[in-house]
Amino acid sequence: MVTLAFVVFGGPGILIVYVPAWITRWQIPPGSWPLRAIACILFAVGLLPLGESIARFFWAGQGTASPSHPTEVLVATGFYRYVRNPMYIGVLVLIAGQCVLFRSESLWIYLGIVTVGFELFVLFYEEPTLRKKYGASYEEYCRNVRRWIPRLKAYREPRESPTPSAHPPRARTP
Repeated sequence: MVTLAFVVFGGPGILIVYVPAWITRWQIPPGSWPLRAIACILFAVGLLPLGESIARFFWAGQGTASPSHPTEVLVATGFYRYVRNPMYIGVLVLIAGQCVLFRSESLWIYLGIVTVGFELFVLFYEEPTLRKKYGASYEEYCRNVRRWIPRLKAYREPRESPTPSAHPPRARTP
């Protein structure tokens, strides 16, 4: 329930529904079907990582996307194997789709403001909080997965090394 409330009335809902509605009044200018097609593609591309990330936080992370109810475990699967912030990227792509659909200069400015806001939030709140909570495993993740530019090959978390008793060293023969 917290996840649904946060998505609809919190972060993503405010950023991709309420503010764009206030800016555009949902008035789509007449015209170009190619621009509408591009906007639809951007909507699909943006919804995919946003929706998958929200679901992954709930199922794999045992928490929510809401900072007030964070995940219990570090989520480094799904889209998070390629980029550290797929949810934010999804939101930005959705807003870019709205910019194209509504052909609104104000929405482009809004997109720039949201982008800067995400960067500042990630740098000054989210990453320090995750470093404190997850320690070395988050540091390892950060060394291997970039903040905004996706990897081409999926990141694999390092497996725990076997305990010494599981694989005793072999005796050397002279």
